[in-house]
Amino acid sequence: MGPWIIQMTIILFVFICCSQAKRNRMLYCSACGAIVDELTHSINLVDPKKTINIGGFRLDADGTIKDKKVPLARSETHLSELLDAVCESMSDYALYVDPQTQRKRYKRFAPRSAGSNEGFPDIKNFQFDGPEAPNALKFACETIVEELEDEIIALFSKNTENAQEELCNNVSDYCKGSSNTNDEL
Repeated sequence: MGPWIIQMTIILFVFICCSQAKRNRMLYCSACGAIVDELTHSINLVDPKKTINIGGFRLDADGTIKDKKVPLARSETHLSELLDAVCESMSDYALYVDPQTQRKRYKRFAPRSAGSNEGFPDIKNFQFDGPEAPNALKFACETIVEELEDEIIALFSKNTENAQEELCNNVSDYCKGSSNTNDEL
């Protein structure tokens, strides 16, 4: 029975290694950057004066409730709600091919607000269909959020200065050794 367990362990190890290696590095790096970009934008839209009560909501011996007010924008509750919806915005991204370097990455092509032409990219360098369609980016986004939800919430609740570098390079390694991390999405 011992050799059988060793063989199954080796097969399982090879399967896990192969499944991890099949992740498209450019796709996951782009998805990670898009998550940071979308969350940062959503957090910045919240009125900084809005707060939320947190605490146990339990009565003390004297009949008072101990609770604490924290800014809504960076509260765990608000960040969890944002994470639940962040991957829906991946349809605003498409595969972008840099005309000079021919480097591919996903980039936002849709303006954030109606009537805004600010930052509207040259659309001719985007690919909107084919095997690298936005559905792949949405799937990568969902995978990242599922795997790193706690780390993402912790990172954004602390208001880390360079969240994209921290999440995409240090926490997840999706962009480690890649030149995609500091590019504007």
